[in-house]
Formats: sequence, structure tokens, C-alpha cells
Amino acid sequence: MTEQIRIDHDSAVAPYEQLRAQLSDQARSGALPVGHKLPTVRGLAERLGLAPNTVAKAYRVLEADGVVETRGRHGTFVAAAGDAAEREAAAAAKEFAERAHRLGLTLEAALAAAGDAVRAVYGTR
Repeated sequence: MTEQIRIDHDSAVAPYEQLRAQLSDQARSGALPVGHKLPTVRGLAERLGLAPNTVAKAYRVLEADGVVETRGRHGTFVAAAGDAAEREAAAAAKEFAERAHRLGLTLEAALAAAGDAVRAVYGTR
């Protein structure tokens, strides 16, 4: 399944981010099912022509996002990411709302700021 990963070395997007995004998309779509064991850092790095640290960084970010879980010497596996991602997003939204409130923003101003940020990240207007 990870054979479908393609790294564009000419892209402005960092290789670790390309890898992270593709693995995340595959895990969330079900192309990489929950419990699927990912290749070792060194193995995937060799296969993709990347430095092991690049793959390790992508795996660390994916683990922080709840997409994968590392089980020590047993390897890295696709986690049940949907629930973890939703919990993480809800926590981030709550933190933003609390900070906006402390800064004295109105509800409308806070919603506008959040909407602008989401549109900027997702590339929509």
C-alpha cells in the first residue's frame, strides 16, 4: 500500500510533509486500514530515496496527530485516527475560543478569524 507514495523532490513542499500528508490521507480514507503495519523508517527511507530522519519526522508528526501509533520494537501501525483527529481538533478549537475570549474579541470577530484561518490553510476563499 505504501508503494503508492510518491515524493516530488522538485516540489516546494518539504518531503516529510509530502509523506505525512499522503500517509494521513491513505489512513483516513481506509486505503491503509487500521492496524496496518507501516514499513520501518529505514526501509521506507530507502524505498523513497529519503533520509531516515525525514521519514522519522513524518512518523513523529503522524503519531502526534493520532494517525499512527508506535509500539516500540514491534513497529508503527495505523491507528483508529478518526476519533483522535476529531478530539484533537475539538481541543484546538476550544483553546482558540478561550484565547479569543480572553483577548476581548466578540463572537463574530472570533468566528471570522477562525474562518479566515481555516480558509487560508485549506486554500479556499
